[in-house]
Amino acid sequence: MRILFITATRIGDAVLSTGLLDHLIRAHPAAKVVVACGPAAEGVFARMPNRAWTIVLEKRRFRLHWLDLWRQVAGQRWDLVVDLRASAFAYTLRAGRRVVARGGRQPGHRLRHLGALLGLDPPPLPVAWFGPADAARAAALLGGEGGAWIGLGPTANWARKVWPAERFVALYRALAGPDGPLPGARAVLLGGAGAEEAAMAAPVREALGARALDLTGRLSLPEAAAVLARCALFVGNDSGLMHLAAAAGAPTLGLFGPTSAEEYAPAGRRAAFVAAPGSPAPDSLPGLTVEAARAAAERLLAQPVPA
Repeated sequence: MRILFITATRIGDAVLSTGLLDHLIRAHPAAKVVVACGPAAEGVFARMPNRAWTIVLEKRRFRLHWLDLWRQVAGQRWDLVVDLRASAFAYTLRAGRRVVARGGRQPGHRLRHLGALLGLDPPPLPVAWFGPADAARAAALLGGEGGAWIGLGPTANWARKVWPAERFVALYRALAGPDGPLPGARAVLLGGAGAEEAAMAAPVREALGARALDLTGRLSLPEAAAVLARCALFVGNDSGLMHLAAAAGAPTLGLFGPTSAEEYAPAGRRAAFVAAPGSPAPDSLPGLTVEAARAAAERLLAQPVPA
């Protein structure tokens, strides 16, 4: 069986789509899957089972990236084409079945929109794929089995989605202090590559000193997933990293202000969000207090671990 799966440009949307892929792979264990995605999301699928190859869609003027994709996939017949980018592309291919997402904004969580494409209710949760080498690097970086780690995601692709650095510092100290739910835990900082994200993480790193391990921009996405899977808690801005943390199984608390938690709250076995008063609104995130985030984190950690 041949499956063509056309998914997102952004990491967060790509992570959310992994639940559908995982469902298809389990339903068709002999299938060969070709994934088409944007450059930033390529690593989400690097360790995916049954992946034949990945086609990276580099955006081009006049939408010529679709022509590039067509040249690579039009020469064969596909048993199933899944297009999450709401294009007409699937109808240009020879296919036994086509599943095409609707365009435009829809009410409810993005995960439910995806599950509905295959008639899945509840929708399958996202997964994070990583391999033995990624797990070994995570273990080496975090020091084997000793001590708890709190993952912090103080970066995002939009400045208004970034909670103030001093509040990340205060929240970490409250959670890892003697009276916190994770006393003695160290902090691991994660974020994307590039000077901008490094600058967002720098004040947190500098304030925490030796209590923090800064891995911002140092990891591939599979390595980041392996690190996140070892965290006792992850707290981060609404970002692709937040979605990856939830998919990796870390207890994940997403911080929301200008974006809608109704649509993009983290989805995982142990995931929650806390929203600023008035959210979603462009400048609402500064209204989110450390006290509110701490209370939400403690409620999350108090939840029973799903069987």
